Amino acid sequence: MTADDAPLAGVRVVDLTTSYAGPVAAMYLGDLGADVVKVERVEGDDARGWGPPFVDGTSAWFLSANRNKRGVALDITRPQGRAVLDRLLSSADVFVENLNPGKLARLGLDPAQTRRRHPRLIYCALSGFGLTGPDAGLPGYDLVAQARSGLMSVTGEEGGMPQRVSTALSDIVCGLVAALAVTAALRRQEQTGAGELVDVSLLDADLALMAPRIASFLAGEPEPRPSGGKDSVIAVYQPVPTADRPIVVAAGSDAIWRRLCAVLDLPDLADDPRLTSNAGRRAHRDHVLARIEARLRTAPAEYWLKRLGEAGVPAASVQTLSGVTADPQVRARGAITELEYGDLPVRAVRSPWLLDSQQTRPDRPPPRLGWDTRSVLAELGFGEEEVESLIASGVAAAPDEQENIP
Repeated sequence: MTADDAPLAGVRVVDLTTSYAGPVAAMYLGDLGADVVKVERVEGDDARGWGPPFVDGTSAWFLSANRNKRGVALDITRPQGRAVLDRLLSSADVFVENLNPGKLARLGLDPAQTRRRHPRLIYCALSGFGLTGPDAGLPGYDLVAQARSGLMSVTGEEGGMPQRVSTALSDIVCGLVAALAVTAALRRQEQTGAGELVDVSLLDADLALMAPRIASFLAGEPEPRPSGGKDSVIAVYQPVPTADRPIVVAAGSDAIWRRLCAVLDLPDLADDPRLTSNAGRRAHRDHVLARIEARLRTAPAEYWLKRLGEAGVPAASVQTLSGVTADPQVRARGAITELEYGDLPVRAVRSPWLLDSQQTRPDRPPPRLGWDTRSVLAELGFGEEEVESLIASGVAAAPDEQENIP
């Protein structure tokens, strides 16, 4: 199902990841046309059970991060399972893993041992804190990374408890970063034949998200605190109330500030010499906001959004997910993709890019547990009897009946 003209057509990726960040990284490589073989425990990835909701017994979370992959189930704690995995790695260009370093070493799958056996392989390790440093061995979770990176220290209501950004932010950004680094390593591999070690962590990904805040602090800005939806630097750049519901307004330049004042019929603010620069508006933020909020409360959000849009002032509704999924722009961009999982539809967000050269996207649904075990092992040179023996012994797993499963 992978288009032959996709950017990564012909690249094989072995995905030995669980949970979310690693699966996202491998999925994005699959979205770009790579042949991604997901290797799961014979019991399956824990994320299959992260529900409800479930689609035909599999969690929506799992389905959102595992399209465009083939599925193999192996017990790599057994020597026979590791031998199968090693043969698979010998056919691969990229290996993506997010297992505990100690476990990897015991299984002979740590970067040093694996790259010694497969010097051409691009080894991508995703972890909570990276492969080096005093905390390299600690388990990593999105919540912990958001807290430790400082992201939570600036998120939440002003004067209130710091809050986590309520999505798998660290995992998704870490997956994007890993996919970017792997594609760069593939370019080098193509030119030189050399492998690479790609070391990506949740903490590093969140530090990248915090780059402007950290740079401001290191340049002398006071220690930031949660401030609701207000930006720490730009004024006005935040949610504001209207007569019926909040909207966001982004006066990101002096010109936009003057247009905002014109729409709100507040010429005295536009003409106030104290407010002609962002530094001045920031210094008098409370006064500015009181005037703007009082004006916006005189009419509903729809009225103001229309007027602000016509004047070229960036503004938007604060949409719930029912609004997001029905948004005309979201629909026009095809941002929600739909695949079949058994007889049921699976709807999820597509990869966040469009390539003019890739008009046909890979459209393979997420795999059932062990769905491709037999076919992948056959590709690796295992005979039919060998494959069935591995399955019978529990080293590998595959469904008995496959007629009605994608």
